[in-house]
Formats: sequence, structure tokens, C-alpha cells
Amino acid sequence: MTQALDAPTSADGRDRRWDDHRQERRARLISAAITLIDRDGSDVGVAAIAAEAGIPRSVVYKLFRDREDLDEQIRGQIIDEMTAALAPLLVPRATLREMIRVAVTTYVGWVTAHANLHRFIGSGSTTRPTPGSPAITGGKTAFSQSVVALVNALIPQMTHGAKLPRGSAENLAFALTGITDSVVNRWLLAGRSRSSKRDLCRFLTAASCSVVESASTLAGIDIDLDAPVPL
Repeated sequence: MTQALDAPTSADGRDRRWDDHRQERRARLISAAITLIDRDGSDVGVAAIAAEAGIPRSVVYKLFRDREDLDEQIRGQIIDEMTAALAPLLVPRATLREMIRVAVTTYVGWVTAHANLHRFIGSGSTTRPTPGSPAITGGKTAFSQSVVALVNALIPQMTHGAKLPRGSAENLAFALTGITDSVVNRWLLAGRSRSSKRDLCRFLTAASCSVVESASTLAGIDIDLDAPVPL
């Protein structure tokens, strides 16, 4: 009787251990893929990923539905790592202009240090493009929403309680992230004709500050980009 009662618990324990084992192997494969893409470019084969992870190639498609599923999980992890690098910047510091400058410089620095990863999440490989990736769309939207929250928190503190009109913070946040993303993507493709990284950062900082000033003017709010940000 006791054995009969204990059997489901033992089975549940084995299932949990197997699930943990599967998750650990999936994580190793994704990490290995990111390492290889970062180093060698986006056209990395499954055999190379499996070898880097120390996992038999035959196991890969027992852990992922197909190559597209694997690629989507890789994109999601890259987005998570990039967002983690940028998240500390969404904290009030110094002045708004300085916050924008540091955010732009950090983002451009990450992109130039990991150009292959950025290219992979943006366009995939030469044989596997990435139109409409949920991981990319979701990651960009989540980060932009974090900027929305920051704008909504800072504006009242810097303007004696004034608030942006409904939807204005979202328009501003998505404009800032969208412009930066588009310009950096084009800059990476420009090759020898592109500006220096320093000039790119200066341009994006100035452009972003202009967007903030225009948004505040349209809202009838006076924002001093060089005033100390309340901490």
C-alpha cells in the first residue's frame, strides 16, 4: 500500500529531473550558438553548435522543434542579454542630456562589440532571414515600455507635477528607440562610408534630445535637459 502511494511521487520526481536536464541542455545549446555567432557570424550550422555545447547533434531536434525554433530561442536570449546591459541605464542620474548620452553610447558600444549578434537578431543568416520574429518584437516593445515608465516617472518630478498628454510618453519612447535602432542599423551597413562611432553617438544624442524637447514643447511643458534629475 505504501509503495503504491509513493509511486506517483517518485514518477513526478523523475519527470522534474528530466525536465531540468532538458532545460540545462537547451541552455547549453543556446549559449554555444551565441558564442559561435558572436565569433564567426550568423551562418553557423547545427553540428557546430552541438559540438561547442558538447551535446550529440542527434539530440538537438529532440530539444527544439526545428532550426527556426532554435534560432528564435537564440534571438530571445540575445535580446535578454542586450536588455540586461541597458537596463541599469533606466535609472535617474545627473541630467536628462547625460542620461541620453550614456544610453546612446552604451547601446552603440554593445552593438559594435557584438556586431554579429546584432546582425543576427536584425536579419538572421543569409539562408534563414528573420521576418516578424516575436522574440525581437517583444524585446523591443518591452524595452520601449520601460522607457515609457521612466518618462512618466521623471516628467512630473522635473516640471512641478506637470504630466504629458495621454499617449505622449509612449510616442516619445518609441520614437527614441525607433530612431536609434534605425540609424544604428544603417550605420552598420554603411561600411567605409559611415561616420566614426564618436560622431554617430554625438548625432544620436543630439537627435534624441531634440525629440524630447519637441515632445515637451508640443505638450506645453518646459523641460530643461541640463537641469539635475531628481534621484
